[in-house]
Amino acid sequence: MNTNPQPSYRWLLWTLALLGCAVDQVGKYGVFKLLYQEAHANPPLYQAERSVIPGALKFHIKLTDESLPAGAYPLRTWSGEYQPQVNRGAFLGFGNSEGEGPNGNLIFAVVSVVAAAAIVWWSTRRSIARDLVLCVALGLILSGTLGNLYDRIIFGGVRDYLYWYFIQESAVFNLADFFLICGAVLLLAQALLSRPAREDQLARETLPPREVAHAAEMK
Repeated sequence: MNTNPQPSYRWLLWTLALLGCAVDQVGKYGVFKLLYQEAHANPPLYQAERSVIPGALKFHIKLTDESLPAGAYPLRTWSGEYQPQVNRGAFLGFGNSEGEGPNGNLIFAVVSVVAAAAIVWWSTRRSIARDLVLCVALGLILSGTLGNLYDRIIFGGVRDYLYWYFIQESAVFNLADFFLICGAVLLLAQALLSRPAREDQLARETLPPREVAHAAEMK
C-alpha cells in the first residue's frame, strides 16, 4: 500500500489567481495613467497610443467626457479624473452596446461571480488540488475573472488597452483576457491529453482481475 501523501497544488491555484489579478490591475491603472494627459489633450476622441512591439502590439486607450472630483473616488480617479471608455460586454466586445447602459455589464458581472464561485468550490476537492496542470489552468482563469470583475464593479465595464494588429481592427484586450485565454487553452489541452489515461483506468476497474493481468503482460 502506498502511504506517501499526494501533493496538493491548491496553493499554486490561489497564488496564480491573486498574483494575476494584481498584475492585471497594475497594468490597467499604469497604462491609463501613463497615457492620460495625452488622451485628455486630444478632443473629441480623447484617445492616445504608445507602440510596444512595432507592427504587432501597442497600448491604446480612450477616455470619455465624464469627469469625477479628484480624490472623491480614489479607485476610479487614480489614473485621472476623466473616466476611461470601457467594454460593458464580453471578449472582443461581444454584447457591448452603449444603448443597453449598465445592464450588459451587470449580466457579465453575474456570470463572472458564478464562474469564480465555481472555481473556488472546485479548488476544495482533493482530485482537483492534486492535478498540477488543472490547478494552473483554473488559477489563470480565476485571475482573469477577478481582474475583469473588479473593473465591472468599480468602472461599470472593463478597461482595455492592448491593441493587437493581427487579430482584429477593433480588438483591444487586457492582461485579464490574456490570462483567461491561456487558462482556457490549458484546460482544454489537459482534458484532451488526460482522456486516454482516464479511459485506461476505467477499463482496468471494469475488467475481471485475470483479464487485467493478461492485458498488463501484453504491454
